[in-house]
Amino acid sequence: MTDAAVKPWARHLARRALLQALYAWQMTAADVDDLHEHIRSTQRLRKADGDFFLSCLSGVVWGIEDLDPLFTPYLDRAIGALDHVERAILRAGTYELKERPDVPARVVINEWVELAKEFGAEESFRYVNGVLDRVAWRVRALEMEAG
Repeated sequence: MTDAAVKPWARHLARRALLQALYAWQMTAADVDDLHEHIRSTQRLRKADGDFFLSCLSGVVWGIEDLDPLFTPYLDRAIGALDHVERAILRAGTYELKERPDVPARVVINEWVELAKEFGAEESFRYVNGVLDRVAWRVRALEMEAG
């Protein structure tokens, strides 16, 4: 999918499937290809941006050692004490902020906050918003300063 053909709803569906895949990965340590096949077989990617999903899934799973240190300084507890949904959201959001400059930082933050509202604990969206905002200032300072 080219930048000109990006469909926001397809990206939203891809992020939703990504959250589910990362949650499963954290619980089972399944292989990326197996997760991709499972999500694909359940029709969750039927209308989603499948390339975006697979790119982000692979990027998060294979880049975990680089991602976690970007957001852990902003946590009020150890990463292992985070709810599995919050951890998956913070990893995915941090990946997008770091590796997907084609997606505006505010879009990344808003999308993951909305998913935290839907799948996270009652007030976790506030926590996710605060952490991802600080990550955005760290990895995209010029964009954040520009507005």
